[in-house]
Amino acid sequence: MSQGDSQREEGSRFLPDFDKRGGLLPCVVQDVQSGQILMLGYVNREALESTRKSGRATFFSTSRQSLWTKGESSGNYLVVREILVDCDQDALVYRVEMAGEGACHTRDSDGKARRSCFYRRLEDGQFLSFLSYDD
Repeated sequence: MSQGDSQREEGSRFLPDFDKRGGLLPCVVQDVQSGQILMLGYVNREALESTRKSGRATFFSTSRQSLWTKGESSGNYLVVREILVDCDQDALVYRVEMAGEGACHTRDSDGKARRSCFYRRLEDGQFLSFLSYDD
């Protein structure tokens, strides 16, 4: 283990490893109260800084190649209550409170934003079923 790895894995400093994946860290978003996984996004330095300053989850859109704050257009903001970093500081978890209907940009059959982007389950290796979550 190099000295840099030791500092990242055992030190007390926040040293996110943006170099490993071309400037992006995967970021799992989890409901702080229920523990439910809501979505996965990617964060670059600017998105992380924006999140830390505003308290609202901000990501880097890999399709649009730009920053976006969840909820800017839908009103379904994610208020970040805690940021967790993994052992080698190349992945994050935003523990959030939802301020709005849901975290997913898709809608259910009633036209409501889905609470989680993870609303389907793979069964028997091929079939998907829709999940329903109680609030």
